[in-house]
Amino acid sequence: MTKHTDSREIEEEQWRPATRMVRGGTRRSAHGETSEAMYLTSGYVYEDAAEAEARFKGEAPGFVYSRFGNPTVAMFERRLALIEGAEACKATSTGMAAVFAALMAQLRAGDHVVAARALFGSCLYIVSELLPRYGIEVTLVDGVELDQWRAAFRPDTRCAFLESPSNPGLEIIDLEAVSALAHGVGARLVVDNVFATPLLQPAMRLGADIVVYSATKHIDGQGRCLGGAILSSQAFVDEELLPFLRHTGPSLSPFNAWVLLKGLETLDLRVERMCANALAVATLLEGLGGVERVLYPGLASHPQHALAERQMSAGGTIVSFDIAGGKAAAFDFLDRLGMIEISNNLGDAKSLITHPATTTHQRLRPEQRAALGIGDGLVRLSVGLEDVEDIKSDLGQAMAGG
Repeated sequence: MTKHTDSREIEEEQWRPATRMVRGGTRRSAHGETSEAMYLTSGYVYEDAAEAEARFKGEAPGFVYSRFGNPTVAMFERRLALIEGAEACKATSTGMAAVFAALMAQLRAGDHVVAARALFGSCLYIVSELLPRYGIEVTLVDGVELDQWRAAFRPDTRCAFLESPSNPGLEIIDLEAVSALAHGVGARLVVDNVFATPLLQPAMRLGADIVVYSATKHIDGQGRCLGGAILSSQAFVDEELLPFLRHTGPSLSPFNAWVLLKGLETLDLRVERMCANALAVATLLEGLGGVERVLYPGLASHPQHALAERQMSAGGTIVSFDIAGGKAAAFDFLDRLGMIEISNNLGDAKSLITHPATTTHQRLRPEQRAALGIGDGLVRLSVGLEDVEDIKSDLGQAMAGG
């Protein structure tokens, strides 16, 4: 669909963040529905052949095929762009589709990429195994060490890729510093901002050129559907991303877009409560016997706490911690939990917990996991919306042995 600014978009730019989350991007049909309409259609019809030609050429507004664009999906894209403060957004079928498209749309054989080593397992697979298959050289660095970033960048570096906070070790990377280094050689910075959400860390204002999300996480926030998003400049979307998406087809379904629109309406309320709960839980865990280490950016004990305070407005919704006794003790602890459920999803209204070494990062070699601080006793807790005293009680009884 051709980009055409209308009077509604100008009005939306004046709204404050909470209003954008509820009303941004909404375009009503002639029926005047209150809730956003769900356009479950694959194609569109035209008044005449000339209109079809004009739409396909991009000379007239309108949709041509739902693989390219859809009214419900467009509402989700517009709303998320308003929240992020981005010029443009394109939705994808999953978060991993967003990561892959954001990278592959701009890379060619012979290019060089610098990436942080601490990544979600599938992201690490893309940069360490898939990209080299296409003749793209990748240098992995310790993301918290700026000297390693500085040494890795070179004239043929096309982009840098990182997630902050990282999954599951919650490392915080200095986005402004890495951005400056990337821009110094003409490279773009791609940030996976899923743990922080657009509310806690304004990645684009901190220098990111492209921001990606798994909308499956906090944006949906209720475990209902998959989705992803890529936010960037209008020029990147028009000139590089759209051709890739049009011809490879990782499109978001209109139904999922509608669900995600509903999720955005309450995103700030959920994230605020979950962050408060997470801080209380992390504080509790630091004093529990059997817990060897607690990782949470909002705690003074976190290695990058000062940086987290500078570039994040809260510590996030995820707490990772090491249980003494390794895998066996971690499994016993997980199995004794009553209310908190074992699941590898995160950002959900329900508190969920997983053992990264045997789930999200199980394909890594033991020495790779060790380098990332993912020991056999590490568990990752996504703190939900339950009463925090119930969350703390469940953790306490499980740690005490039931």
